[in-house]
Amino acid sequence: MVRPELEQARVKLYEKKDRTRVVVMAGVGLFVVLFLIAVLNLIDSLNFAFRGVDPAERLSAGQLSLQRFLTWFTLAIVALIGPYGFFLGKKQRNIKAVERRLPDFLRDVAEAGRFGMTLAEAIVVSSSGRYGKLTPEIKKMAAQISWGVPATEALRLFSERVKTPMTGRIVSIIVKSSDAGGDVADVLTMVSHDTKEAQLTEDERKITMSTYIAVIYISFLVFLVTIWILNATFLPKMREASESIGVSAIESPLAADLPTVIFNIKIAFFIAVFVHGIGDGVLAGVLDNGKIANGLKHSFLMLLIAVISFQII
Repeated sequence: MVRPELEQARVKLYEKKDRTRVVVMAGVGLFVVLFLIAVLNLIDSLNFAFRGVDPAERLSAGQLSLQRFLTWFTLAIVALIGPYGFFLGKKQRNIKAVERRLPDFLRDVAEAGRFGMTLAEAIVVSSSGRYGKLTPEIKKMAAQISWGVPATEALRLFSERVKTPMTGRIVSIIVKSSDAGGDVADVLTMVSHDTKEAQLTEDERKITMSTYIAVIYISFLVFLVTIWILNATFLPKMREASESIGVSAIESPLAADLPTVIFNIKIAFFIAVFVHGIGDGVLAGVLDNGKIANGLKHSFLMLLIAVISFQII
């Protein structure tokens, strides 16, 4: 008869807390709050601005409201994608750290198996080693085996906790080899070697792709600098030309509505940077590991840089 506290401990070893839902809900909550602030600024119920109004721009109340709305809406998007993007990045780094030491563990289990130990005994003996981030998972497998769980089932539970294609493939090979009654030690040695080679290939690919990711960030910053130059040189010249035309007797529709034209140009700049930030971030994530979700942290950084830059510009 298993004691209730022992059964609860066993459940805790089988299951791994997944904080994804908590992080997503936190991001959604921040998004809702900031989006409401953006909407209230749009309908002019609030006046939350990060910088003062330049009198030379001669903006109307509606234009100021739209400007504040876009700023707060961008911050809402930043709050929505930021927590999940960085949480996912941390989760993937932990998984990579686990996978990095997996060949070492497989090699030690294979060496123990060559001394006549069964797969279960080899896992328990190898659990005394140090494998970095992988060590807690090995301890869980050893504890499950010591409680009577079959080695193949403990490996399957380990695969479900880590949830990576590499781990699933390795566990599937080991389980099938164990069920077939073959020499598991030779299989583990082969799998360990192949896994190490795959990791070296992945490292080479990441080094190559990091150059392209750097190019994406540089191009985004160059785009911001271009907007700053236009705002500092071209738009003031348009305003000066409009004032000179206004002094003369020549009537120009552009001169009469120039503040609106300049405002629309700035809004177009902001929307273009917003689209670039989202798209370039997603592209950087795809180049990094082939997953769109991994690009959310890059989009977060680019949008945050865009908001700060436009407040300065």
